Amino acid sequence: MLTLTVNGEQRTLPAALTVADLLERLGVNRRRVAVEVNREVVPAAEHARRVLADRDEIEIVAPVGGGSGAAQPPADKPLVVGKFSFASRLITGTGKYASYELMRDCLDASGCEVTTVAIRRERLHDAQGRNILDYLDLKRYTILPNTAGCFSAEDAIRHARLARELLTNLGNPGAGWVKLECLGDKKTLLPDPVDTLKATEQLVKEGFQVLVYTSDDPIMARRLKEAGAASVMPAGSPIGSGQGVLNPNNIRIILEYLKDGDPDYPVIVDAGVGTASDVTVAMELGCDGVLLNTGIAHAKDALRMAWAMRYGCEAGRLAYLSGRIPRKLYAQASSPMEGRIAPAKG
Repeated sequence: MLTLTVNGEQRTLPAALTVADLLERLGVNRRRVAVEVNREVVPAAEHARRVLADRDEIEIVAPVGGGSGAAQPPADKPLVVGKFSFASRLITGTGKYASYELMRDCLDASGCEVTTVAIRRERLHDAQGRNILDYLDLKRYTILPNTAGCFSAEDAIRHARLARELLTNLGNPGAGWVKLECLGDKKTLLPDPVDTLKATEQLVKEGFQVLVYTSDDPIMARRLKEAGAASVMPAGSPIGSGQGVLNPNNIRIILEYLKDGDPDYPVIVDAGVGTASDVTVAMELGCDGVLLNTGIAHAKDALRMAWAMRYGCEAGRLAYLSGRIPRKLYAQASSPMEGRIAPAKG
């Protein structure tokens, strides 16, 4: 019997083994490794001839990935909304999923740290009496209560107060803020500007951090910020429409107005996002985040779409911070024109 040390581990093996025999016994493809016996490299051509002796020390090496781990993008500052701070800039909703289990898995895939919940009885329990909160890790997610479905300032304020009480009882930090929606009608689900402003002013007085769903009107956006909104969230397009950002110029103006002298003020696109490229467009415009629900929940493969939205958000943010090249009418060669080989004379 042979006692060998193979990669620092002692092994007892039958006598009269060659290097080739050892590699075969270990299930190692000899074309993919280099072998050293007693600190002497044994070329592959000699593996079948090199007989191993008792107490030999063998090292078998193979290539591995170099470096200190996976490459990471440059560090980015967090998304700050009022007193809240998050690494992820994607906020997702909890509605419209085929099951609570799918909702849970999609939230995880999206990488979100914030998820919205509408405070209405029919949204808290399903037909089997299961509570949505059973599928939300309240230690992992900050819940953003949503006044979805409210058509007046009074109703929205009432829902916000109930949400604060509920989340306070649950010990979730989301008790300190609210996503405010005051809708104008059921067909368009566009915001009522008068009641939205009224509700914002009242909720700010009551100490809420108010994230306001609004149209892409720059003047209204400015009024809402002046009223004390912690974040103004213009719609990319109507809720659930999947049309993406229909008016990027208005979003640009909103960003200009609200960030003038206050560059870190958070502007978050809310509503209308249908796919990952829509998220990327919003982020490339300079928005600080995207809030979405239907684009994931109603996708044919919701889980794959959750991953896509996550990467779309990250890609858009990186592209914005990178600073794209200017658009030009004519081509500009990547290779230098100088030093070319002289063209053949005709």
